[in-house]
Amino acid sequence: MKKVITYGTFDLFHVGHLNLLRRAKELGDYLIVAVSSDAFNASKGKKAYHSIEDRVKILEAIEYVDEVILEESWNQKIDDILSNNVDIFVMGDDWKGEFDYLKDYCEVVYLPRTEGISTTKIKRDLKVG
Repeated sequence: MKKVITYGTFDLFHVGHLNLLRRAKELGDYLIVAVSSDAFNASKGKKAYHSIEDRVKILEAIEYVDEVILEESWNQKIDDILSNNVDIFVMGDDWKGEFDYLKDYCEVVYLPRTEGISTTKIKRDLKVG
């Protein structure tokens, strides 16, 4: 079984998130999604609109997602890859090169973002109205 893992906050869930999850799942048989906890987001100076509990529920309801785990720190990725026997690490291409150090542990794939949509854009657009 080929396992894939991806990470993110997945707040204000949109079609770009869905496309990423679908394409990540197409790379393997089992998709693990590590969702950033509220505490981890706070340590990065970010605040999600939806609570971690709600973001986990949303992700668990998506047909492409087989398992949801919490991301509590930047440093847990190697442990997650090893403890879950992950074959492929996936991120959006806006992170290109940032996780190449993981190539010692698994394949690293950067997927293209969905054009015209992002959580940042949604937040910016909502402030206009």
